[in-house]
Amino acid sequence: METVDVKLPSEPLRVANLEESSLSQEVARLLALELYREDRVSLGRAAELCQTPLAAFMDFATEHGVPPLRYSFQDLEEERQTVDGLDRRG
Repeated sequence: METVDVKLPSEPLRVANLEESSLSQEVARLLALELYREDRVSLGRAAELCQTPLAAFMDFATEHGVPPLRYSFQDLEEERQTVDGLDRRG
């Protein structure tokens, strides 16, 4: 895995209560979460990017106020139309 070194002021880390020992993993998860929140990657891809099991990443997203599953009104309407179509055939 290719890595990147980043220099950060220590104050934001202190305020965020992040420990240096887990800093790289935590920052990777936060960046992946932001990419998911912005719809730039899927939930599964975000979990892959930060090397976190999908279920654990879903918990992480929930803990940070990001719904891990998105189901829009349009999704619901498409599901309803599919079910209606199946009912007519049966």
